[in-house]
Amino acid sequence: MDNIRIYPDPILKKKAQPIENIDGKVKEITGRMAEVMYGNKGIGLAAPQIGILSRILIVDIGEGCKGLINPEIVGGEGESVMEEGCLSLPTIEVAVKRLEKVFVRGWNLEGKEVNLELSGFPGRVYQHEMDHLNGILIIHHISRLKRELLLKRMLKDLKRSQKKGLT
Repeated sequence: MDNIRIYPDPILKKKAQPIENIDGKVKEITGRMAEVMYGNKGIGLAAPQIGILSRILIVDIGEGCKGLINPEIVGGEGESVMEEGCLSLPTIEVAVKRLEKVFVRGWNLEGKEVNLELSGFPGRVYQHEMDHLNGILIIHHISRLKRELLLKRMLKDLKRSQKKGLT
């Protein structure tokens, strides 16, 4: 099984490349991503989080696993702030301001164009994963000082759990 890339892994700060062909390789990647996401009790995952710089994300918010290729936000309205966590930033949660309603365009695993209108929590999950495709993490939505404090604590927590053999 692939491992989740944990910050400060440099791949997490890079912009993912568009997919030219939705083929068996893309389906194989989404399968691996689903395995990692479910294995880590996540609800969404972007390809860079397993070290693949491709514009692929998956989401399962209770309606089964859905893959989206080359997603982009084509519109949105309103704003809301909510605490978010991230598999690549274990132990960190931050309040993130996002669009309340978002219009997303992408392609499904069959290569068909998909247009989504998402509000509230589902919209937030897609926006979070799309941020990953652009090298943006939840910690980039907060001040530098708060980011440094949270990262310092996270790294200390990770070292402590590794010493105990928990990871």
